[in-house]
Amino acid sequence: MKPKFSLKIKSILIVLMIALVLSGTAIFISYRVYATTMDNRYRTTAMDLAKTAAALADPDAVAQYAEQMMQIYRADPMQEPETDEELAAYYARYDDITGDAYYSVLYKALDSIKSNNGDVLYLYLFVLDPDTKTGVYLIDIDASEYACPMGTWDIIYEGNYAVFEDPTIGFPAYISNSEYGWLCSAGAPVYGTDGSVIAYAMIDVSMDEVMADREAFLENILLIMVIATLVLALLLMWIINRIVVRPINSLSFAAASFVSDQKADGEVSAISQLDIRTSDEIQNLSESIKRMERDINQYIEDLGNVTAEKERIGAELDIARHIQASMLPCIFPAFPERNEIDIYATMNPAKEVGGDFYDFFMVDDRHLAIVMADVSGKGVPAALFMVIGKTLIKDHTTPGSDLGTVFTEVNNLLCESNSEELFITAFEGVLDLVTGEFVYVNAGHEMPFICKAGGDFEPYKIRAAFVLAGMENMRYRAGSMTLEPGDKIFQYTDGVTEATNSHNELYGMERLTAILNQVKNQTPSGILPAVKADVDAFVGEAPQFDDITMLCLEYKARMEPKEDDR
Repeated sequence: MKPKFSLKIKSILIVLMIALVLSGTAIFISYRVYATTMDNRYRTTAMDLAKTAAALADPDAVAQYAEQMMQIYRADPMQEPETDEELAAYYARYDDITGDAYYSVLYKALDSIKSNNGDVLYLYLFVLDPDTKTGVYLIDIDASEYACPMGTWDIIYEGNYAVFEDPTIGFPAYISNSEYGWLCSAGAPVYGTDGSVIAYAMIDVSMDEVMADREAFLENILLIMVIATLVLALLLMWIINRIVVRPINSLSFAAASFVSDQKADGEVSAISQLDIRTSDEIQNLSESIKRMERDINQYIEDLGNVTAEKERIGAELDIARHIQASMLPCIFPAFPERNEIDIYATMNPAKEVGGDFYDFFMVDDRHLAIVMADVSGKGVPAALFMVIGKTLIKDHTTPGSDLGTVFTEVNNLLCESNSEELFITAFEGVLDLVTGEFVYVNAGHEMPFICKAGGDFEPYKIRAAFVLAGMENMRYRAGSMTLEPGDKIFQYTDGVTEATNSHNELYGMERLTAILNQVKNQTPSGILPAVKADVDAFVGEAPQFDDITMLCLEYKARMEPKEDDR
């Protein structure tokens, strides 16, 4: 069969892609170096000119001008004038300052800086007004109609607000593109005789020409690299076709004949008769295919054995899953003869067998125990450790036993035979059906949700002790609360709250709380499927990474005490 994309075509595409990537990288680096060099040069020039302008100004005179101007400005800042007469009247208030003899001298000195540096578009002195975050023009070296006479104000951009905190930093050089074209702007402080900043000298240097040169540089280097890329690509394609494509085509034809010969009459394949001596990887490929011929029959035989073994393991895992499921209480209603309680529980393992487990059983005639636990890890090791933990907890929970002591003893027993270094987070509670007292102990497990009769489900914050099988001789203490008829307890494993959708978002406590309160008036057998359905809707097509186990207990009514209990 003729391939849809031959090796020759793929080689051409790969060579072109590599050439384009290398050319693009070279163009990018060259352009960035050129652009960075020119930007730094203009920033340095703009700042040097700003400092020169600041040094030319007589500090005493500038300080006097600034003080007089700001007194007038603060008394009546310029608003938007409605007529030219109003605008002229506003600027006339500063005529006494601009008419000073030194003001003209300063103007000419600053104008000489602008005239001697052809790229300087604007040069001006201004004073900051911290109250309004504005700059008020003191002098503007601009003979055009866009000149800003003394008293004109303009906003200070938020990016330069640091100057209000530290006036000495001035306005570090920056490059911008606006209606005035490309500009490199910088501002240097004008210091008074006492060392304080009285004004700022601002320079705007045009970068239109350098930006045009930069574009031309990019076009020229792009043209050069395109030509060089094409030449190099053609040369490489010719070399690859000669030393790679042709030998591989010969090998491909031989391999095809090997298959057809084997199907026809079982004769020795043509591939075994090849004599390729290129002293490179193609020769290695030829020898590898020859070895493949010898190995393929053995592989087929081994594959049959592996498949049979895999089917056997799969069957055993399926049996293990059924055994594990049968170890957990799974007949509901669990206690049909008792009107005091209603309980329901589910477990959905992430693999064939899981590490989560739940349990509930009558400790004696008036005490019901519930257990919720999660073994670290997944699969068979966690499932075996689960069986041990479940058995130990149930065996040690006896009438009158302290739950803290139960977990202390179980922890020490689990630590003795924990070669895999697994651990269990577990929660156990025992409900007195007569008094409603609920005694509990928590070993690193999630906090339960409690729904008081007529109220909402809320997480019941309890202190979680260290996990089981994590460290020997840990001491666990039991806590207690009182349940009233109509109260519900919901307990779960972290597979619920940590269920993850395709966007790596967690299901979380907020969603769990919301769905619980939507179905709070249902029975436990209605609450758990609703929560599972909500988790599944959130997760969508994302795979399940952890076991999802839940249990809900409703305390419906107090049990009438027997004569010997009173």
